[in-house]
Amino acid sequence: MAIARAERLVNLVLCLLSTRQYLTAERIRAIVPGYADAPTDEAFFRMFERDKTELRDLGVPLETGRSAGFDAIDGYRIARRDYELGDIDLEPDEAAAVALAARLWDSPQFTGAAHGALIKLRAAGVDVDQDVHVPVEPKVRTTEPAFPPLLAAVREGRVVEFDYRRPAPVEVRTRTVEPWGVVAWRGRWYLVGHDRDRDAPRCFRLSRIVGDVRALGKPGEVRSPEQFDLLSFVVRNQPAGDQAPATARLWVAKGRAQGVRRRARVLGERTFDGEPGDLLEIELRFPDSAATWIAGFGPDVVVLEPEVLAKTVREKLLGALRSAGVRA
Repeated sequence: MAIARAERLVNLVLCLLSTRQYLTAERIRAIVPGYADAPTDEAFFRMFERDKTELRDLGVPLETGRSAGFDAIDGYRIARRDYELGDIDLEPDEAAAVALAARLWDSPQFTGAAHGALIKLRAAGVDVDQDVHVPVEPKVRTTEPAFPPLLAAVREGRVVEFDYRRPAPVEVRTRTVEPWGVVAWRGRWYLVGHDRDRDAPRCFRLSRIVGDVRALGKPGEVRSPEQFDLLSFVVRNQPAGDQAPATARLWVAKGRAQGVRRRARVLGERTFDGEPGDLLEIELRFPDSAATWIAGFGPDVVVLEPEVLAKTVREKLLGALRSAGVRA
C-alpha cells in the first residue's frame, strides 16, 4: 500500500473513531488530510469509496447513519465498542514480539498526524470523545535524526554510510555499514550491522552519528543473518563506562536554567566569557540523551567537562543554527 494512502486511512480511522457524530462524506473531505488533494468531486468520491472498502476488508466496523432526524444525508462513524479488542492472552514469546513491533511503530510522523487530525476535528465543530485512546499511540519515542533513514535502509536492505563520532579518542570517521536492525537499550538507540571498514559485526549508537545518513547501492543488497540476536549483541559490546552514570561539570548563567540547577550541585561561583554564573556538577545516567536537554538551554549552560559531552552539545547547537539558516 502506498505511504500516502496508508496515512490517509489512518487519519480516516482516527477521525471516525474520535467522534460520536455521523460525519458526511463532504465533512470528512474537509477534515481528513489527504482528501483535499482530489482534483474533482468525482475523484474524491471514488477515493472515498475505495478507502471505505479497504477499511471494511481490514475488519474495521464502519457505521452508517444520521446524527439527527432532520439530517438529509447519511454519515459515517466507527463505534468503539465494535472496534476495540477484547482481552487477549499471549505467550511470553508472543508478548515479546508485540513489544518489539510497538517499538518500531513509534513514529513522530504518525504522532503528529494523529494530533493534527484531532485538532481539525475540534476546529470543525465535531464532538470529539476526549477519552478515546489513539490506536497508534507510540510506546517508545526517539528524536534521533538518524532513526528514520536507518530504519528505511534496514527494511530496503541497502548499505548506508555516515560520519560517526568515537568517544575515545574523540574523532569523527566515515563508516560504511550493512544494516541488520535498529534496537533500543537503556534509553539509547543502536544500529547493528556489518561494518565493511572493519569487516566485522558492529553496533553504533545513533546519538553519535554526525550529519546525514547516506544510502548506497540498490535495495535488496543486504540480508540480515538468521538467528542473530541484535539486542544481546548490543548488550555484550557496551563498555562498562557506557553503563555507569557520568559526572559532568557545567557553567550556568546567574539566575538561569533552573531545570539544570534543580538536578545539580553548586560548587561555587564562576565567570565565563565575562558573564557571571555558577559552577555546577551533575550526574547523567545517559550523557548522550542529556546532550539534547542541555543544548535546549542555549548559551545559558556551557559544558566544561567531559569533552565528549561538550562536543556533542556544540554539534547539536550548530545543527540547530544550520536548520534555521544561520551561519555559525
